[in-house]
Amino acid sequence: MELYTALAIPILISTLWILTANLSRSSHPHFTKQRICLLIAHPDDEAMFFSPTLLALTDPNAGNHVKVLCLSNGNADGLGQVREKELISSAKILGLRGPEDVLVLDSPDFVDGMDTRWDVKKIAEVLRRAFSPQNEKKGKSGDTPTATIDMLITFDCYGVSGHPNHIALYHGAKEWLRGLMKGREGWRCPVELHTLTSVSVLRKYVSFLDAPMTMLLGFLGGVKASSRQDQPEGWRQALFVSDMGQSRQGHNAMTMAHKSQMRWFRWGWITFGRYMVVNDLKRQIIA
Repeated sequence: MELYTALAIPILISTLWILTANLSRSSHPHFTKQRICLLIAHPDDEAMFFSPTLLALTDPNAGNHVKVLCLSNGNADGLGQVREKELISSAKILGLRGPEDVLVLDSPDFVDGMDTRWDVKKIAEVLRRAFSPQNEKKGKSGDTPTATIDMLITFDCYGVSGHPNHIALYHGAKEWLRGLMKGREGWRCPVELHTLTSVSVLRKYVSFLDAPMTMLLGFLGGVKASSRQDQPEGWRQALFVSDMGQSRQGHNAMTMAHKSQMRWFRWGWITFGRYMVVNDLKRQIIA
């Protein structure tokens, strides 16, 4: 009996993984044929936190054009140039078209560090110059707001790990989009902002087993939101769950590309971390 139980457990776990990965693909039909930018703070953020999202969105069948904008080269240990190259290698593993779709800044305004607070307005200005240079900062009421991307993906207001650089990206992204829409009341924002949901420490380290919980919470949140008449369009969450092959790609992006960052504790993250397998994005409404 013990032998049958021992054999059944890995089969059940594998079946659950495959099932949730397949079910998750139906949760994001909107993410097709889009111009998408992933906004990150440091090289390796794209692999450690966003690999399920990137692997789904760079699938050729989705028809998206995905770019990565990294606001620092992670030069805290003097490895900035090395880490820039590592990010390009990681992006290739995660499905981006080529090096031209990866932009890494090396600016004194965005120094890598837990004790460094990035200026939200300077982040917004970087985004404006990159994606909406044709729009004046304040705009005119008769102008249609335009941008060169359709979606911006970044961290939420908790930054997943609580890193202040991550959190600054969220506020900088919202600052940019509010500026883009200022004076243009009645127009639809041309860029959708989607943020990666932060979860509790316990849920961070249960790998793909967090997917059913995320699905349940998303369903309950949807039911609650649909009962509110004042709920704005776009509350729905998108769930990305990597299958076993995609999970190996995410691991390879860290272990093969980001070799300079593979300290002992990172092995625990890539082995048990849910963000290596499960991402859920929430659309933020720009008021």
